[in-house]
Amino acid sequence: MASTSTVRFGTQFTPNATHNRISHWLSQIRLSNFRNYQELEFTIDKAPVVLVGKNGAGKTNLMEAISMLSPGRGLRRSGKNEITFRDLENDMPSAKVWAFSANLTTNITDWQIGTGISGEGKQRIIKINQRIESQAVLAQICAVSWLTPQMDGLFLGSPNSRRHFLDRLAIAFDPAHSGRLSRYYKLYRERNRMLADEIRDNAWYQVNETLLAETGVAIMATRYALIEDINRTVHHMQTEFPRFTAKLVGGGSELLHKIPAIELEDRIRQSAMQSREAKDASMMGPYMTDLYVTHSQKNQLANQASTGEQKALLITFILAHAQLQSDRLNKPPLLLLDDVAALLDPWRRDALFEACSTLAGQVWYSGSDERSFHSLRSKAQYFCVDDGSIN
Repeated sequence: MASTSTVRFGTQFTPNATHNRISHWLSQIRLSNFRNYQELEFTIDKAPVVLVGKNGAGKTNLMEAISMLSPGRGLRRSGKNEITFRDLENDMPSAKVWAFSANLTTNITDWQIGTGISGEGKQRIIKINQRIESQAVLAQICAVSWLTPQMDGLFLGSPNSRRHFLDRLAIAFDPAHSGRLSRYYKLYRERNRMLADEIRDNAWYQVNETLLAETGVAIMATRYALIEDINRTVHHMQTEFPRFTAKLVGGGSELLHKIPAIELEDRIRQSAMQSREAKDASMMGPYMTDLYVTHSQKNQLANQASTGEQKALLITFILAHAQLQSDRLNKPPLLLLDDVAALLDPWRRDALFEACSTLAGQVWYSGSDERSFHSLRSKAQYFCVDDGSIN
């Protein structure tokens, strides 16, 4: 268990005035039957946190648990059975369900947030100050953002992965976006199933396609608003990381700033009807949208940039989103940077630490090499992660 002033790896850390800008932080964590953690409890100061340990020790697992303080399935998007602690001797999941709780401390109030699987093992529940609440309420209280090695290929991956990335960021500002996405894809699957079964019911299709058009335009509008805000934030950022311009392409998204929303809905309905009459399931809509990011200084698309530049652009995106949440919502996110520093050049690594030092939310770093965090030694609290334990 960490105390307020603790020696970590030979360095004395004591909270100081530079940490006063941090207004949202975790002050205590309790974890049971989660991944390789059978039981864990420790206290934390508001300063940045550095988790150091060998690969497989449980650094990412701990960050995944913290990511459960946001709506959704966390940074790995894992199923409940994947998360539960396993008895390695018998290679069997624990009979107990997983649970995670934390004290979220702010300059205004404290929140006790807990989440886990119900006693029946059927569904995830959320408790805030001992009361069962919805994920929407959780989103109003706590924000979590993250960057993991698996996201490094975002600009080279599928359009679907970029849509998912963008939607996760958009939900932070519009929690109803999640419900609209669920509704849209349910309607879309129903339409495809009806077409595949060659069911002819024009009245049903008209209702379905009207709802798809209305919901689809609302989804595209939320994404578009986020991109506009991100672009403005990036333009004014003072950072060593590259600036960019982002835009949405495909499915009708590029028309949002050219024609009224109701006209775009009409075009989507017309597209759906024409495709259906031609025995084609395709139609305009947000499922066709892609995210294009252009390096401003080089006028180069992100997917054509070097691996290092792609990572730097992604960091800019995450930092801009964190800053936007802080400025717009007064709810700075807990920022989880999993093994991010190791693959950065030393000067960009220090630039990352400097950029994060201006954020008002607690930042968590992880890595296998303590030397990667040398410039943070007197500014952060270090913890050694070793096979599901914290020292």
